[in-house]
Amino acid sequence: MNNQNQKNWQAQVYERLANDDEGRVCKEISDEACQETPGNFLATMVANTCSSLADKLASAKTTLPWILVQVGAPAWMLSFLVPIRESGAMMPQLWIGAWVRQHRIRKWFWVAGGLIQGLCLLAMMVSVSLLEGALAGLTILGLLIVFSLARAVCSVAYKDVLGKTIPKTRRGRLSGWISAVAGLASMSVGLWLSTKGQSNDIALYLGLLALAALFWFIAVVAYARIREFPGETAGGKDGWKAAVDNLTLLQRDRPFRRFVIARALAMGSGLAAPFYVSLASNDLGSTAGLLGLLIAVEGFAGLCSSPLWGRWADHSSRTVFAIACAIASLTTLAVASFAVSGMTQQMAFVVYPLAFFMLGVSHAGVRLGRKTYLVDMATGNQRTAYVAVSNTVIGFLLLVVGGVIASVAAFSSVMAMVVLGVAGLAGSILGVQLRDVSA
Repeated sequence: MNNQNQKNWQAQVYERLANDDEGRVCKEISDEACQETPGNFLATMVANTCSSLADKLASAKTTLPWILVQVGAPAWMLSFLVPIRESGAMMPQLWIGAWVRQHRIRKWFWVAGGLIQGLCLLAMMVSVSLLEGALAGLTILGLLIVFSLARAVCSVAYKDVLGKTIPKTRRGRLSGWISAVAGLASMSVGLWLSTKGQSNDIALYLGLLALAALFWFIAVVAYARIREFPGETAGGKDGWKAAVDNLTLLQRDRPFRRFVIARALAMGSGLAAPFYVSLASNDLGSTAGLLGLLIAVEGFAGLCSSPLWGRWADHSSRTVFAIACAIASLTTLAVASFAVSGMTQQMAFVVYPLAFFMLGVSHAGVRLGRKTYLVDMATGNQRTAYVAVSNTVIGFLLLVVGGVIASVAAFSSVMAMVVLGVAGLAGSILGVQLRDVSA
């Protein structure tokens, strides 16, 4: 296929996916970047669909806890999986952002980070095969730290490259298609795994890690094909000085500060998931079939909701964030109420998958809303600073909030869910009051 034919089919697919058939939108990107939008849209979609699917297959909320149980790791290690995965991917971004900004082409940071994440998953697979008990658990936690640091590099680079290569009003629907396709694929894998019923064969979990690693390697190849043009490097300076300078954004920039507060209050849409899984496993049993069902339900939730959230986010990302946050919070409060009232096993088979579906739908909306809002509210080099500061602060708060919630959960998991649900409702109210930046 020659270069012109390739550009033609890319343009046709892009027009269908982005509804860009009445004239190409080039809002807030350069003219030369606009010419490459179809190819960049598809390359970004393939890369991030594969990385999203890899995250679902090797999730710190579902798959990794199951694996630690299977290898006989101490129970206390389970509580560190989500904080390490999330905080490790966020807290270093303030310093990583300054490093990334020293380079005019930034896609290669994402490529390197993706390659490291795939290798970490393969190393986890080897560890599970050869080790057991506390040693296996510590090895997995150590690899998860490296994995998360690589993810931090990808996060900073991704949003900056997205802002340079994809026009405003098309970023939300790109994220929506990414989540939808990844949701369909993970749903298929989950349904297959659910057919394994009561099986606890460790080979099933090793297969999930291997498949996740493969998707990361495919993502790396796709992302390397993005045509990125040189960007600003004015923000590239010493990491510690940049960190101090950038943190003053929270004091100087009121709209940004309100967004960070709203995002912090909305953390429950992600932190509540382990409590759902814990309650479900207690009532329905910890088997491959249940794990597959939860993966399938989460994938189906992304498939159904993400394109709608993405299209809506291009019109009003703050509204998407606020409504999705409210749905997540109300769902968590409802599950807490059911848990207190008591359920039969037959009722639990209905309540938990349905609740997990609603949480998946709402969490997809929260993520799409806040990501699109953050990219749209900033321009040029400011975007990288916003991403770095926001993620670093949220990463720190995740450790603090995670510790508080863990303490509350030691007395009552239901009370922990209530705290997360109420905080989320406050975040939803604040989200409605954010200024509109997407239109």
